[in-house]
Amino acid sequence: MDAIEKHEGPTYGTFIAVWGVLIFLTAMLVVVSRMGHGPAVFALLTIAPLKAGLVVYYFMHLKYEGLLLKTILVVALATLIIFFALLFADVSFR
Repeated sequence: MDAIEKHEGPTYGTFIAVWGVLIFLTAMLVVVSRMGHGPAVFALLTIAPLKAGLVVYYFMHLKYEGLLLKTILVVALATLIIFFALLFADVSFR
């Protein structure tokens, strides 16, 4: 029985802190969306994935998963980003 690791999960304080950060980032999204199209796009495309990453990492418990699942997720996201880059490159040259 000594070989079994005890899994320490997140505390309520962690959930509340992440929730507070998500609320703050949502407020930032609202403020930035009121700006012009130029600088707002980069900020929106930075804040939105950051929020999604926090949700996946803490609320979907990716932080407490093994290396294999994390690696699979990174490879899948990298493939998606490559496909989007190729799509936008193709569309921009038409």
